[in-house]
Amino acid sequence: MIAITDITKAYDKGESKNQVLKGISTQIADHDFTVILGASGSGKSTLLHVISGLERADSGSILYDGVDITRFNDKKLTKFRKETIGFIFQQYYLLPNMSVEKNIRMGADLAGNDKYEEIIEALGLTQKKKKYPRELSGGEQQRVSIARALAKKPKVLFLDEPTGALDEQTGRQVLDYICRLHQQYGFTIVMVTHNQNIAEMANTVIRMNSGRIAEIYTNQTQKSAYQIGW
Repeated sequence: MIAITDITKAYDKGESKNQVLKGISTQIADHDFTVILGASGSGKSTLLHVISGLERADSGSILYDGVDITRFNDKKLTKFRKETIGFIFQQYYLLPNMSVEKNIRMGADLAGNDKYEEIIEALGLTQKKKKYPRELSGGEQQRVSIARALAKKPKVLFLDEPTGALDEQTGRQVLDYICRLHQQYGFTIVMVTHNQNIAEMANTVIRMNSGRIAEIYTNQTQKSAYQIGW
């Protein structure tokens, strides 16, 4: 369980501050598929970064199974990220001078996971192991970034607009891979998107507006990547 209480976050904007998060409180259940939905500028990506420990909140608390990560020093926060979370961005951030296998093994090595081959196979990358990022399509590169994140065996997988740079067909394929792996491995998913259609795939939807939570609702049925509109 991730318990988020009264989180605030502001950034300096010249002589003033831009208040991005304005007292966010919510909970994310273990093994849930949660989507944070909102327009550009609503604060959804900042919330994702704060919950995951990539950025620090200005105030409030974020408890993972009762442990408040906002109290961690830098060293402890880095250890937490290494051991607990995986992160997938819109951009792939693959190391260009490393093969697919070596990029994925980087994530596996952080967790001491010597069984990362099953992740490579699950994402359909077995035939691409020796390829370099420049030799892959956008969808294949995103699958490598997913495999690298999952090779860490994260308890929580955070995704920031993971299909934003992909065409419809490739985007659906990537979302389908993510959902099937979620069912197989049972990690928690927290995904940011501005796409209302993708939110139909989630169990829980947190809709944000102007730095606040406007609505939280549960989908009674979850659509697959091939059932949603685009």
